[in-house]
Amino acid sequence: MEFLDYDIVILGSGLAGMRAALQAARASDGKARIALISKLHAMRSHSVSAEGGISGVLYPGEHGDSEDLHGYDTAKGGDFLGDQDAIEMLVKHAPEEIKLFDHLGVPWNRDKDGKIVLRAFGGMSIPRTAFAEDKTGFFMLSALYDNLIEFDNIKIFHEHMATSLILDSHRFVGMTALDMASGEMKAFVGKTGIIATGGFARTFGFTTTAYSSTGDGAALAYNAGLPLKDLEFIQFHPTGLIPSGILITEAARGEGAYLINSKGERFMERYAKNKMELAPRDIVSRAIVTEIEEGRGLSEKRFGDMNFVHLDMRHLGESKLSERLPMVREIALKMIGVDAATEPLPVAPVAHFTMGGIHTNINGNVMFNDKSATTGLWAVGECASVNVHGANRLGSNSLSQCVIWGKMAGNAALQSIRDLGLTTELSPKLKKRIDAEEGKLHKLLESDGKENPYDIRKALWRTMDLKAGPYRNVKSLKQAKTEIAKLRKQFNDIHIDDKSMVYNVNLRDSIEIMNMLDLAAVVVAGALARKESRGAHARRDFTKRDDKSWMKHTIARRQADGKIKLSYTPVKITKWKPEERKY
Repeated sequence: MEFLDYDIVILGSGLAGMRAALQAARASDGKARIALISKLHAMRSHSVSAEGGISGVLYPGEHGDSEDLHGYDTAKGGDFLGDQDAIEMLVKHAPEEIKLFDHLGVPWNRDKDGKIVLRAFGGMSIPRTAFAEDKTGFFMLSALYDNLIEFDNIKIFHEHMATSLILDSHRFVGMTALDMASGEMKAFVGKTGIIATGGFARTFGFTTTAYSSTGDGAALAYNAGLPLKDLEFIQFHPTGLIPSGILITEAARGEGAYLINSKGERFMERYAKNKMELAPRDIVSRAIVTEIEEGRGLSEKRFGDMNFVHLDMRHLGESKLSERLPMVREIALKMIGVDAATEPLPVAPVAHFTMGGIHTNINGNVMFNDKSATTGLWAVGECASVNVHGANRLGSNSLSQCVIWGKMAGNAALQSIRDLGLTTELSPKLKKRIDAEEGKLHKLLESDGKENPYDIRKALWRTMDLKAGPYRNVKSLKQAKTEIAKLRKQFNDIHIDDKSMVYNVNLRDSIEIMNMLDLAAVVVAGALARKESRGAHARRDFTKRDDKSWMKHTIARRQADGKIKLSYTPVKITKWKPEERKY
């Protein structure tokens, strides 16, 4: 085991992780020793797949927009489960981050006068989403990466798979990771740490997310005894391309695309007459499911055996598609041979984003228990639940969250080192504990049971797709709980065919499958317990929102026997009183 000492250890190289690294490097004048760890090449992080844009009130007063209105839209969109002190922080700092990325080199779409163009997004009262064509995440991540590599004090560890999070009581100590290229284990000992590993929507089979979106950071935190929050809230994006699930950005509807059923109707009039296709994602997704279940969906043999509705953007014209949505057109042509300029696209709701994650306070500091935070550890981006999104994220708020709390964590980690005098000195006992992690990995590598881990993954995907989707009920959730428990037991008897250590993707995939099984169990436990429908969590046996009983966050902890213990914490209401959501 190689031991490496750093001031700040950042796990995850998407927008949140890179933004944290950039902030810490700048704030320390290039002196803080920073490790940025990615299980992929850093520029393959899933943030590159963010298409539509980033929200922020760039022009207060224009069209009546304000930070207060952005906050109200966010609170309402999240079905009033979002912590409103965090929402206020989001809307306050989003514009300055958009301007920063302008200075870093992001080519925002602009009008003839040079102003950044803002497009409409679901649940937003007026257009307030800045964008770079339909490749916003790619351009933002590229700008960060180009700036990061200018700093000698930042070391990027590409293709390192994290295997454990090391805590000493309530203090962060470090992380262990497998260097995929060499097959060697490394211990990253840090004065402070930041987890920024993204979401876990890959626990579903039909998903917009990359195969890498397996929630590793959240799983590591959970298995280290730290609490997770609100994992039952999974966002289903309305427009996943059939049959793959690849994202067709909400920006398409923001630019004027229609949803059409088999009768040629713009059916959203039945579900959200005022907002139509630009209602929040949970409402649009359930509308599509209802249309299909009531026999107004479509199916075609060339797109497989899935039912769908049409996303029609033919009326937008080739010029607008080329200017605003070039990647959407390219994706559809390459994947299914359909030109969006001449033919509607087949789409259906698809697992997309995880509102829940590692339980943090408003500053992104990871909570250790109900009252105190873990010393020296932050979680930011989709892997964290600071809770700005509540029960349903509004599109384009995610990129704002990533960069705002990424910046905050970079500053806070640096300040903690200065204020608390944190060191990387380890006791012999801690060194022995860290060394033991290598033995655990080799034990997994040597697994020679009868179960194929990929069969377990396939069964997990099927279970989550069928039992924990846009609509849920007690029967389906209990079945999911039983099936996941069975799969977790089967995982203890897997065989790993590749026994080498160098670029062992069989081993890496098995670690990811174990992480997904743990997180899926928490999702289902929270969903079973929450006897109401709120935002993305819709139960057919409890169809109404119940503020009296369920205006609270779900906290999940792993007990010593491996069982899940649930508790609850109140939602913070500051400005916007809960009301019925009407669009």
